[in-house]
Amino acid sequence: MNQTDFYLRRLHSLTGIVPVGFFLLEHIFTISRRIAGSAAFDAAVDFLQNMPMKAGLEIGFIALPLLFHGIYGLYAAFAAKNNVATYGYFRNWTFYMQRITAYIAFLFIIWHVWLLRLGGAGLGAVTNAKTLSTVLQDPIVFSLHMIGYIATVFHFTNGIWAFLITWGITTGSRAQLTSQYLCWGLFVLLNIVGLTAMMYF
Repeated sequence: MNQTDFYLRRLHSLTGIVPVGFFLLEHIFTISRRIAGSAAFDAAVDFLQNMPMKAGLEIGFIALPLLFHGIYGLYAAFAAKNNVATYGYFRNWTFYMQRITAYIAFLFIIWHVWLLRLGGAGLGAVTNAKTLSTVLQDPIVFSLHMIGYIATVFHFTNGIWAFLITWGITTGSRAQLTSQYLCWGLFVLLNIVGLTAMMYF
């Protein structure tokens, strides 16, 4: 691995947590407000829609890091040597699933933005509980959102485990095993919250 590739991999790892991972958590928190009612969800969306310099923040802190993380991640996924058929141990499978969920999450995010932000659903920008409920009434759209959501959350939480190793935070086998359990716990928690919220739409 040359020095450029080393730094690109580090930057890819970092952008998966900050700011892309933080944005995912914020997104999950926002949709979880639907559990408290339509008004709570609409208030959370209105707050985000009316933030100062929203367009600049979305481009600089969400769109560009997300594009870098996604495009470089796809390159890394294509370059990776997957050998789960030969070495079927658990960490090898999660490495493989990290690559598979990279493809799913990338396609899901593009489709999600087109559908809800760029008018693909035929309703303009979907910015309230009523219009989002209308979109999610379609069982195919709802099912694809569930699949995309689960894949994205897996990619994020499993990515945290890899991030902690990449950046020298969990260096021993015990620390890595503990972080593995914590990341799986976060995976379950985020899925419970997010999928429950979807059921309310």
